[in-house]
Amino acid sequence: MNPTLSPAELIAYILSRYHDRHRQQLPELIRLARRVEQVHGGHDHCPNGLADHLQDMQQELEGHMLKEEQVLFPLLQRGMGRQAGAPIQVMRLEHDQHGQALERLSLLTNEITAPEGACNTWRTLYRGLEEFREDLLQHIHLENDVLFVNALA
Repeated sequence: MNPTLSPAELIAYILSRYHDRHRQQLPELIRLARRVEQVHGGHDHCPNGLADHLQDMQQELEGHMLKEEQVLFPLLQRGMGRQAGAPIQVMRLEHDQHGQALERLSLLTNEITAPEGACNTWRTLYRGLEEFREDLLQHIHLENDVLFVNALA
């Protein structure tokens, strides 16, 4: 990630690398989680409730990203970062909530560790969850610690 990107370039990167990616990731993860829960629901390590949790995360994240895309990012692209203090504060609070949702995801999935002998679908789900978690953490870091800090400077 180039530290000399303009706010507009950084926002374009965030939109294509993270917003678009999360919109691709979550429907497939939800589908895989439902399959694992249907087939292995009685297994001790089955992440029962994961599909519903991912669906909740998808709704929260979609609402959050729309607020950024429709309200905050246009302000920042117009160089109005100092006037964006209140929306930035709301986004940071929501980022904290996303972090809590990731903690719950870790609890449901034994730290995203598939049990011994897990089927291909279960292993694919957990690989996807690991990638989603890393993407979301990088996404939040980039906004909180680069985009927002620069906007308020």
